[in-house]
Amino acid sequence: MQNSRQAYVNLALATAAFVVAFAAWSTVSPLSRQIQADYKLDNTAISLLIAVPTLLGALMRIPMGILTDRFGGRITFTALLSFTMVPVAFLGFADSYWAYVAGAFFLGVAGASFAIGIPFVSRWFTADKQGTALGIYGVGNIGTAAAVFAMAPLVHALGGRQGAFWFFLVPLAAMAVVFWLFARDAPGAVQPAPLGASLAAVTRVPLTWHLGLFYFVTFGGFVFFANYLPQLLGDWFPLDRQDAPLQAAIFTMGATFARPVGGWFADQMGGSKVLVWVFAFVVLTRLMLAWQAGNANIVIVTDLLFALALGLGIGNGAIFKLVAQNFPKNTGLVGGLVGAAGGLGGFFPPIIMGAVRDYTGSYALGFIILATLAVLCLALLVIKAPASERPENRDSAAGSRP
Repeated sequence: MQNSRQAYVNLALATAAFVVAFAAWSTVSPLSRQIQADYKLDNTAISLLIAVPTLLGALMRIPMGILTDRFGGRITFTALLSFTMVPVAFLGFADSYWAYVAGAFFLGVAGASFAIGIPFVSRWFTADKQGTALGIYGVGNIGTAAAVFAMAPLVHALGGRQGAFWFFLVPLAAMAVVFWLFARDAPGAVQPAPLGASLAAVTRVPLTWHLGLFYFVTFGGFVFFANYLPQLLGDWFPLDRQDAPLQAAIFTMGATFARPVGGWFADQMGGSKVLVWVFAFVVLTRLMLAWQAGNANIVIVTDLLFALALGLGIGNGAIFKLVAQNFPKNTGLVGGLVGAAGGLGGFFPPIIMGAVRDYTGSYALGFIILATLAVLCLALLVIKAPASERPENRDSAAGSRP
């Protein structure tokens, strides 16, 4: 059945579900400047609101990966889409800053959707196709751009933020029904070992932590910029409320469509080799953004951001090729751990950047801090990269049984 027509049907369904979940997850940040103005918030407070959905999204990726390993992606994805309707409905009633924070926190569950699709998709494909298949699944990140494009027009068309949030209840409900009716788990999936044994085994493998750090920087960078760019560019340049979200959407699309390219590159030349080039490029672009922070030119900044988006997207695709390649028996568990690290990588930068802006008057130091993390990843790859390309399975010690 692997690489069959049914495999591609399930890949398409998982990608569509991921688009819908990520669109719902990203509904708060496009309205950040509007909310900041309404409640007279400083940069630190609005940065916290932007960051909050990523926190629970990061933490929930681990249990979502575990649940998918045990119960399958069909049940788990349907349940996640159904639950996400609750915070989306609540946000329609929000009438204070802290109500938005509470709703945004529970909305974070939708951000854990990625950890479901990784094992669900990878089990439908042979090893030589997994990087490309997972990269295609990662195109679901485009849901972030969909939300950025849609929220401001929806607010205008539906008479306020309430209607804009409630609009997303329709695709969530529809996708939950479609996924339950038509998606199928891959036949012959391995039965994982007891959770304690699996968790102990994979956390003893250094590669698990290395991949988590790499994803902290690449996917965390993607989430940070996708959510924070409307705030960042609106503060940096005299843009209206439509232009800044548009730039964020362009960034998101660049990173999203680069992801399958990264998976394909990893299939062809090895994930670690791809990541060396990615992190070198990320360091360069972030330092150039720090240089621009003092006297920013909008053309240079937007070009740098789009280039950075491509680099981060390629890195995201390469990393999950390495997850599927090295942990085939515990893809959900390791994917959840690595995904959680990536989600946390999107939580901290908005808070750091908001605080740096409030206390120094510039974003330069924030970009330097982010570049330093990429330098650490590059150094680790140069030292450890060969180990991550060895053909043996890293989860063999977990005791997974057929």
